Amino acid sequence: MNPTELRVFCPATIANLSCGFDVLGLALEGVGDYMTLRLSEQPGVRITRISGGSLPLEAERNVAGVAAQALLRVSGYGGGVEMEIEKHILPGSGIGSSAASAAGAVWGLNTLLGNPFTLTELTGFAASGEALASGAPHADNVAPALFGGITLIRSYTPLDIARVHCPPLLHAVVLHPQIELKTSDSRSLLKKTITLQQGIRQWGNVGGLITGLFTEDYDLISRSLEDGIVEPVRSLLIPGFGKLKEAALQAGALGFGISGSGPSVFALTRGAQPARQVGEALKEAYGPLGIPFNLYVSAVSPQGVRPAETGQNDQIA
Repeated sequence: MNPTELRVFCPATIANLSCGFDVLGLALEGVGDYMTLRLSEQPGVRITRISGGSLPLEAERNVAGVAAQALLRVSGYGGGVEMEIEKHILPGSGIGSSAASAAGAVWGLNTLLGNPFTLTELTGFAASGEALASGAPHADNVAPALFGGITLIRSYTPLDIARVHCPPLLHAVVLHPQIELKTSDSRSLLKKTITLQQGIRQWGNVGGLITGLFTEDYDLISRSLEDGIVEPVRSLLIPGFGKLKEAALQAGALGFGISGSGPSVFALTRGAQPARQVGEALKEAYGPLGIPFNLYVSAVSPQGVRPAETGQNDQIA
């Protein structure tokens, strides 16, 4: 017998991973939101409470509500769902705040209904919620939030998602400046076309990164964490980006870039201790700017959304 109520943990995510705009992402361990879902005999989606963020309760104006509505429309279920959302990932942070809500809504609802949909189908429902926040149904955050680990979106039409091998020592460091940068605004700055030379270089980096991950070749991973298309534009919106990048690389990071649309930035490292060293370097470099920030050091989570008892929120600053 399926449960009628479920509390889930929804992980934060890093999208793009420098070279993989809209196609690559990874799930963070222990950083995320919580949601409680209850089946209801009353049709439709109702959001009864939101804590930790000023977000609309109306389902059609909330990414979790839109995602859940997309699932209900094709589920054949005659009732509805009530949701409570506990935000720990600030909206506009660049580490998948809206994706966590959308992914948590569809995963939790799917579980309550007896798992009629695959993770790929859930990603499609969640991406419809993401479209409300960013203006485009991108899945580079919701895919790792659902699948866990590192994911590659090979195709959007039809949706085709692959799990990518994650070297066990791989760790992430995320610095989140306490400023809001809306995904829709950040996407509006991007050019619609690139040169053939830019494309060739970026495709090479994506292929190099995937190969490096599967072969656990950290030098190749490091060389491939390069973005010559999106980073030059979006980095202008992030105070101190250049100093942070220099500090991270000097402290031993494999690579450094913008997490999603920003303002969060991230570094990848080989091991937990190097991650802590990079974290301290980022704190030292960013402190003089006088902008409050959160700093997270995390392994890559092998799980996506899951029952809440296995989730936690951790930060070192």
